[in-house]
Amino acid sequence: MKSEKKQNGKNSMSRRNFLKAAALSSAFFSVIACGSIEEREAFFRKHFKTLDKKDLATVIHNLQSQYKKQYGKNFVVSSAGPLPATLFGYALDISRCIGCRRCVYECVNENNQSRDPQIHWIQVLEMEKDKGVDFLHSNLYYQRDEVPAEGHFYLPMACQQCQNPPCVKTCPVGATYQTEDGIVVVDYNWCIGCRCCMASCPYGARHFNWKRPGVKAEDLNPNTHYLGNRPRMKGVVEKCTFCIQRVREGRYPKCVEVCPVGARKFGNLLDPESEIRYILENKRVLILKEELNTRPKFYYFFGT
Repeated sequence: MKSEKKQNGKNSMSRRNFLKAAALSSAFFSVIACGSIEEREAFFRKHFKTLDKKDLATVIHNLQSQYKKQYGKNFVVSSAGPLPATLFGYALDISRCIGCRRCVYECVNENNQSRDPQIHWIQVLEMEKDKGVDFLHSNLYYQRDEVPAEGHFYLPMACQQCQNPPCVKTCPVGATYQTEDGIVVVDYNWCIGCRCCMASCPYGARHFNWKRPGVKAEDLNPNTHYLGNRPRMKGVVEKCTFCIQRVREGRYPKCVEVCPVGARKFGNLLDPESEIRYILENKRVLILKEELNTRPKFYYFFGT
């Protein structure tokens, strides 16, 4: 019996290794056969976490030159690391959100998301007040002449920046990981597009590029971060990063800035004097799918 269990364990591990190797092989031959010189170089690039200062400077310089050539405008690609003594957290006031979707489209502009096909890192769900938070009967594609609609409330969804992220556990190549300031990031050059992270995310917060993202050069935001809003390639998974290119410079995420009703709050969870700590300690707070023990750092609350 013991030998049978041991043998099953070996077979299970063998299958995992096979799938991992198959995904890598598929990505390898796809890039070699069809990719540009830049894509081939990117495929063999070291993991971001392993780059020393010299290698990192070279990578950043090459990326900025590549984007200049590709889009005809100057890009800044930041590699700024986590801020000391910082753990980022987000709070959203459900009682204030009016469902205007300004956050959705400003996020698209800030983070260089594809317009063709459309990719939205933020999705706003319309729900009936009588039913409460009810995902089964929510409406993602609501069209209203005016919002908020009578008898309805709105619940925006994005990456929950889990402290126990299942996406990180299921990535077979370590392309997605959590940084010291709590942001779950993706190293696009190591992503093999297997979409294991998408399958394991209970919030539907990850998005796959089925083709080369359609963004006109004039629409691109040139202020980027290596692990955030720099232009992505076909065949990788992307997601919200709390606007890493902004927050690591001491600025708010774009969606916080543009919310017309002040429903969005952002801050340092380690700072007892921060607004987000006040919210957690004094408001009625809701965590989505708390029973899964993903421990999100994205909190919903009722301010009124």
